[in-house]
Amino acid sequence: MPVTKFTNLDFDQIKSQIRDYLRANSNFTDFDYEGSNMSILIDILAYNTYITAFNSNMVVNESFLDSATLRENVVSLARNIGYVPRSRKSSKAIVDFDFKFNGNSNTVTLRKGLVCVGAQDNTSFTFSIPDDISVASPIDANSPSQTNPSRCAKFRNLNIFQGTLLKKTFTANGQKDQRFVLQNSFIDTDSIRVFVTKAGASAGLEYSVLDNITGINEKSNIFLIQEVKDEQYELLFGDGLFGKKIENGDRIEVTYIVTDGVDGNDGKFFSYSGNAVDDSGNPLDSSETVVVKTVQTAKGGGEIEDIDSIKYIAPRIYSSQYRAVTAKDYEAIIQSVFPDAESVSVIGGEELDPPEFGTVVLSIKPRNATFLSDFSKSLILDRLKSYSIAGINQRIIDLKILYVELDVNAYYNPTVFSDTDGLKAQVTNSLNVYGKSTNLNAFGGRFKYSDALSVIDNTNSAITSNITKLTIRRDLKPILNAFTQYELCFGNQFHVNPLGRNIKSTGFKVNGNPNMLYFADIPNEDLKTGNIAVVQLSEIDDTQTSVILKSAGTVDYVKGEIIINTINIVDTERSSGLVEVQAYPESNDIIGLKDLYLQLDMSNSRINIVRDTISSGQQISGIGYKVTSSYSNGTIIRS
Repeated sequence: MPVTKFTNLDFDQIKSQIRDYLRANSNFTDFDYEGSNMSILIDILAYNTYITAFNSNMVVNESFLDSATLRENVVSLARNIGYVPRSRKSSKAIVDFDFKFNGNSNTVTLRKGLVCVGAQDNTSFTFSIPDDISVASPIDANSPSQTNPSRCAKFRNLNIFQGTLLKKTFTANGQKDQRFVLQNSFIDTDSIRVFVTKAGASAGLEYSVLDNITGINEKSNIFLIQEVKDEQYELLFGDGLFGKKIENGDRIEVTYIVTDGVDGNDGKFFSYSGNAVDDSGNPLDSSETVVVKTVQTAKGGGEIEDIDSIKYIAPRIYSSQYRAVTAKDYEAIIQSVFPDAESVSVIGGEELDPPEFGTVVLSIKPRNATFLSDFSKSLILDRLKSYSIAGINQRIIDLKILYVELDVNAYYNPTVFSDTDGLKAQVTNSLNVYGKSTNLNAFGGRFKYSDALSVIDNTNSAITSNITKLTIRRDLKPILNAFTQYELCFGNQFHVNPLGRNIKSTGFKVNGNPNMLYFADIPNEDLKTGNIAVVQLSEIDDTQTSVILKSAGTVDYVKGEIIINTINIVDTERSSGLVEVQAYPESNDIIGLKDLYLQLDMSNSRINIVRDTISSGQQISGIGYKVTSSYSNGTIIRS
């Protein structure tokens, strides 16, 4: 009797195992197992076994968070560790407008719901507010009428949210299995407002979403939110011990905003479409056209959290116990509260120079952007408050990009491929694809020199070899017409030429000197440190420089740090207002250390296509073969 192999789950393997079993059985020794009838029966048995094995395997996979593939199961497993996946997020804009009217109402209340219509790329989006907002409406001093005076209500820094405000009402029936499900998959859960009115009461009490169990008792007006089937949301209320219990006949009124998510971002032109009322709740019409001024364009809209994100963040949120303590805690929490975070760097204040104890420094790379807006910074810091422990302050700094530039000399065999322009385009495209890899574009990312060489060599069979040189660059954004000190950290050791020309920059001008000036370095004898000098090109020979200021700063070649002493820069050579500062790395593998975001800059890289005369047979002896140095060039400034 053959040994049964329970790990054989492939159809052909199962079929072969059934055949072996039947051949070993004396009752079936005379059968032709390749015959049509018997073969069909075996196929049916194998197919049935295969389907059963497949379903069993899928059931087991769906029982674990890291292997589940269905959203409903992933959400359910995340719920077991207390994690609620992020809903869609409404983009938020900030606007100002004046509401002028004639009447005697001392206040104007802007009713919750539709307020503005925002235009973006020939598409209109509605913007709403989740709560009523009231402001004073004083009498205009120049009003011609005292019985029906002119008044003006000034709405300032009004937060409006993209989407439509909807209302859902439930009536509790006292049954334990009653569910309160909001049957819409586009809800921003941050906008949910819940009011519960007891039977016979005239006004309802507002309930708050539970975010902290501290101080919760049987009288607490709280509710919880959980995602259920089809990306809908269910409201859960207390049981009389942990939160107030919903009684039979209670009326539950729920309002929420249904949003378009990320599509609502970047709206900046708004027109008023709100509903204003007076002190008595009567509608008010503006005596003039309401002109809406945009203070902050619409930002922060996001899509519902996807499965991969839930799998990644849920265990980390659980391990953090909803407290921001370690760097991993901050990384998980920030990606939860700010869905547009592509990469996060967290540095403890004790690692700074000088140390800032009691401070956590955050650097965040947003998706499809380089820097965080002030609004996004404020939003993140505000949401982090509920996770922070006492005595720890958070500070968000702008992204520091460490650029890697390439100088490529790609040798090619013209007998295989002769279109040099086409070959250059292919190499450029291959490096662009490599430059977008997740290993490179991230805090703590790494540029692997060997990988880049392989990418170039494998672009086309005509390429026989390549010699590629590296430079690393930081961009200095000077404060014009102000005496300021600057620090540039590259996080990678510099290569040192004792004669200098290790540090180069684009041009800038200082107060009192009309000439274009540049930064350069003068190494010390130990070749570990040096001075940063300010130089200008010689008027007689532009291949030479003259030193204007010998001690304009310092450079630490080992740490990869440049400090520029107080200087008043009034203009720059680049129209962008930047001073580009480059260095040659000691290692060809570049690391994005701490808060440095690594990025391959192909726009400032050079691709040279060089004919390989040996491979083509043009120069059999190698005489006349064009060689290329792998060392840095001899230019004195950054061009």
